[in-house]
Amino acid sequence: MDRMRKHDEDDTLDMTLDESYKNTENENVEEEVENEEKELEEMKKKLAELEQESKKLKEMQDQVEHITSSVVVDKEEVDARSCWIGNVDFSANPEELKEHFRACGTIVRVTILVDKWTGHPKGFAYIEFVEKESVANALELNESMFRNRPLKVGTKRTNLPGFNRATSPRFRFRARRRFRSRRAYFHPYA
Repeated sequence: MDRMRKHDEDDTLDMTLDESYKNTENENVEEEVENEEKELEEMKKKLAELEQESKKLKEMQDQVEHITSSVVVDKEEVDARSCWIGNVDFSANPEELKEHFRACGTIVRVTILVDKWTGHPKGFAYIEFVEKESVANALELNESMFRNRPLKVGTKRTNLPGFNRATSPRFRFRARRRFRSRRAYFHPYA
């Protein structure tokens, strides 16, 4: 009988241990489920934020595309309001050119082109005016003296896409003749 009691006590002890283990296991599972639900909610919030950002980016991209499409059309109009200035002194700055051409009209921008490797000026500039009539006034300043140099003033030409002077037949022919040797050439490994 003692053995039975002891066996029954062991069984009850095992059952309580199993139940407590199951309870702790259930609590752990519930905590994991709650943590996963919290993570899922956070992911949903992040996804909603990303979707909002993507909508904003798409709107911004549409705006940029709209602006660039109008810029392509406006490029010819801007070139019509601009003039080319040649024989510019290498130490001249945009403010001095702006002062020289101020009588022609309101100036939007003065651009002095520089060599991209050395940073030294190339000796010519572009001036963009507000009105097209200002370009005609600027053309009258052709051969005017600026820093003891006669300026050459002309209208700015619009670049044609796909047109390259170096690929025209005239320049290709010159390049071939210029580098042609008169002596016969023998390949060293032939």
